[in-house]
Formats: sequence, C-alpha cells, structure tokens
Amino acid sequence: MEILGIDIGGSGIKGAPVNVAIGKQLEERFRIPTPQPSTPEAVANVIKEIVDHFNWQGPVGCGFPSIISHGKAMAHGNMHASWVGVQVDELFSKKTGLDVSVVNDADAAGLAEMRYGAGKGKLGLVVMVTIGTGLGSGVFYNGQLLPNFELGQLKHSDGMKIEKYAADSVRKKEELSFAEWGKRFNEFLHHVNVICAPDYFIIGGGVSKKMDKFESEIDVEVPVLPAQFQNGAGIIGAAVSANGIA
Repeated sequence: MEILGIDIGGSGIKGAPVNVAIGKQLEERFRIPTPQPSTPEAVANVIKEIVDHFNWQGPVGCGFPSIISHGKAMAHGNMHASWVGVQVDELFSKKTGLDVSVVNDADAAGLAEMRYGAGKGKLGLVVMVTIGTGLGSGVFYNGQLLPNFELGQLKHSDGMKIEKYAADSVRKKEELSFAEWGKRFNEFLHHVNVICAPDYFIIGGGVSKKMDKFESEIDVEVPVLPAQFQNGAGIIGAAVSANGIA
C-alpha cells in the first residue's frame, strides 16, 4: 500500500509517497520551508501544496512537532501558539479533500526506525531522539509505542526547556562547534537516562548523519545508535502511522 508521508518541522515541511509494506520512500522528497508565522491556515496551505505536487489522491499521514491526542494538538511546541486545541487531522483533511491522519513527529520517526531501521527487533525500552529545531522523542517498550513523550520539554538546570539548550537549532544560532554542542546533548541523554533508564537510544533528525562529529562527547552508558533513515524517518513513519500499524 502506498501512503503520502509528510513530516512537519519547525524549519521545513517535507513529504514523499511511501510503500508502507517495506518502509521505502518511493520518490524524492519535496520540501517547503515552514511558513512564518506557522499558523494553522498557513501550514495547511503547505500541506495542500505538497499533496498537489505529487498529484496525490490517496491517504496521507502527517507527523506534527507537538503532543497529538486523537488528532488534536494539545500543545504547540515550536509552532505558532494558535495550534493549541486545533483538530489537526480535520483541518488538513478539509484543506486537501483527502483522508489525513496526524501523529507526533518524533513518534512517527520512531515508528519507522522500530519497524524497518535501527530499532528493528530491539526489545526493552527504546528512546528515539530527533534533533532539529527542538528535541523530539519517541518512546517504545518491546516495540510498542508509548505516545507523546516530550522529553525535550524537561527543564535544564537554569530553568529553561532543555531543547532550548541542546537542540541543533541552538548549535547553529550560537555557532557552537560539534564538540561544544555534543557536550550539551550528552547532558540531555544523561538526564533522560536518570529518568527512565532506556536500553537503547536511537538518534535521528538531520544531524544524525553527522554523528561522527560529536559521538566522542557522548559517554552515557547506554547504546547510542544512529537512525538508519536519518532525516527521512519522519516521512516514512508518518505514512506507517496512517496505515494503522502503529
């Protein structure tokens, strides 16, 4: 079965058709910068543009960068504050005229890795971390998703959200070297390890393909695996979630 997967991020929105039987992206992804401000109507217009780009007529799965409960945004994460309380699946379905389902973006990325990638066959507690504008997290126990674990919302010692200290967007904004930033990200992993003692960490997002530049700074006593699909996991996982096999 083919489903259009769309990954909504704080800086970009990208999509591609996916064969969900094998977890394979079928065409080159199409990316549009996230509109600023990232209001519901503006983002919905981008979703429609991606659907039109592929001339898509089938089901659509979207990963959204905040807590999603039964298709509704319960928070706004790095998006515009007006998202809180929006029934995202209905908004996108109305805009596109298609059947659209919505899931937390890090949960989507984790689904792809657990089904087909670095987490395949891994039992116990697995924490997928997506590094980008913020720090997303998808948590799995014996392969089953435990939805909406927003570990990037944990507080750092100075009281700010830890993703405001250790996300890749912060590395770029503060012009940190990968070694300097890696120390910060290592703090985040240690913080999570104290809270839930995972058996594995899987690292995704765009920076995952550059792990060789910061892995020397990671000393948490848990296996840390790079995501097999790197920044493409969100697209594949969003499509998987829409197929009802989450």
